[in-house]
Amino acid sequence: MRLSVLDQSTVVTGRSPDASIRESLTLARACEALGYHRYWLAEHHNSDAVAGAAPEVLMAAIAATTRRIRVGSAGIMLPHYSALKVAEQFRVLEAIAPGRIDMGLGRAPGSDGLTAHALNPNAALAAEQFPAQVRDLLAWAGGEPLMERHPFRDIRAQPAGPTVPEAWILGSSDYGAQVAAHFGLPYCFAHFITDGQGAADALALYRQTYRPSARHPAPYAAICVWALTAPSEAEAERQFLSRALWRAFRDRGLFVATPSPEEAEAHPWTEAERARAGRVRARSFFGTGPAVASRLRSLAETLGSDEVVVLTSAHDPAVRQRSYALLAEACGLSAEGVALAAE
Repeated sequence: MRLSVLDQSTVVTGRSPDASIRESLTLARACEALGYHRYWLAEHHNSDAVAGAAPEVLMAAIAATTRRIRVGSAGIMLPHYSALKVAEQFRVLEAIAPGRIDMGLGRAPGSDGLTAHALNPNAALAAEQFPAQVRDLLAWAGGEPLMERHPFRDIRAQPAGPTVPEAWILGSSDYGAQVAAHFGLPYCFAHFITDGQGAADALALYRQTYRPSARHPAPYAAICVWALTAPSEAEAERQFLSRALWRAFRDRGLFVATPSPEEAEAHPWTEAERARAGRVRARSFFGTGPAVASRLRSLAETLGSDEVVVLTSAHDPAVRQRSYALLAEACGLSAEGVALAAE
């Protein structure tokens, strides 16, 4: 099973949000040593829960300080931006780390409506034109000319080079699956957003409607799952409380910093929150390394997924790093990082 990482640079209580960015830099190097295949950075705006507002900037820092792991966006929320500017950014990233850059693209705002308008007053119209933006971006980022009679056909995205970023479409509905299939691109379903609802249908639609491309003659599907491992089931359950409380707030429309396990334990849980936490628990992946690895393998087999991207959030960065180390060990990834699991 190919394993990768999604990092949202989660904000936690008791630490300034800027610390989350530096923690991402440290975690990326650890995950490279552990043998993970790629390291993706998320894009969110105007959020007290997530510090990752500019994945392309963080990608540059990580690409420059790693050697093997692929580095990517999950994703660039394309309606906020000019396709040409995104192409230029990823051409620069490709120059920093040739052959290691993933250009994950999404259509969702990654923010509220007012913030989306502040980023681009024409964001709603741009969202409707997402496929056309993807078409232009693929040409510019890939060093190919735009379609005939395109008004910008003579414009080139620099810096040119022998390698190009690998484009992905990200989504949590059938829409993204159809866009990915149309352009012959890899597709990643955000299982952690929907708790898996719609994943099987979206991936089936992606495969059924896939149009082979030169770079990807066959469909390639990934799922992104929230998961956490710990040395014992009891410790995993304790760490999961942080996410359970965060989800309880999120479901009320409150995007707050992730609480510590101690804060979650002391929280005056309502009956509604306990019920919701129970439903989230039933659909979450947490436990010992072998237990989580087994469940992820089973999910990937059921969905026919070629790759599993793991999002792990924890209040303590050491707990998060240990989680990735334990999962890597259980899945038989590089032995370089196994010692971290014992720390």
